[in-house]
Amino acid sequence: MSQDTNYDTFAEAYSAENETSLVNAFYERPAMLKLAGDVRNHRILDAGCGSGPLSEALVDRGTEVTGFDSSEAMIGLARKRLGAQAELLVADLGQPLPFADDAFDDAVASLVFHYLEDWAQPLTEIRRVLRPGGRLIMSVNHPILYPWTNPGTDYFKPTKYSDEHTFNGQPGTLTYWHRPLHAMTDAFTKAGFQIEVVSEPPYSPDAPEEIIPPQFKDRESFLSFIFFVLRAK
Repeated sequence: MSQDTNYDTFAEAYSAENETSLVNAFYERPAMLKLAGDVRNHRILDAGCGSGPLSEALVDRGTEVTGFDSSEAMIGLARKRLGAQAELLVADLGQPLPFADDAFDDAVASLVFHYLEDWAQPLTEIRRVLRPGGRLIMSVNHPILYPWTNPGTDYFKPTKYSDEHTFNGQPGTLTYWHRPLHAMTDAFTKAGFQIEVVSEPPYSPDAPEEIIPPQFKDRESFLSFIFFVLRAK
């Protein structure tokens, strides 16, 4: 996709971290699955599927999954994980998608859109490949995070920024676009979606105590991501 983060350089380390980390395995992914609900026999598009953990969970729930990612390394890992259980391909969310109109019942976009400066074309393309009444379930960085961690910055100004991380012992740089909440919701409605749910969920009660940071042990929720369920009009 049209982004600066190059997952090919740390795909295996990121994937390994994703399997067990609090924010991925016990917060973001359970929240996405809960919002998806009963998806048996649905045709689902996993946009920006990475190494496929969400696709795998959806397959286990009886769905027919097609996943794509701009990272060849990530798609390679997803194919090792899923084999023939899902159709997986390299594609760019910033370009026209290689799928027919109305091809999917639902789409999921897990921690993908915050890498993109422009949301108009990607949302329009996902709307095109969803059947009328289909859903887009997505998660992105919470809009409060950037101004919260960078005091003095303008919440209302779309801003490109980077964070340094360590994934399973390997350093990696993630580059995002901050945008205020109203810019997100305006983009959804302009692309032909109706907003059904805005969610700021707690982390999973199944999270092992040893991976919960001390500052979170006396609370059930923390702000990291924001989640949306959008209905194609």
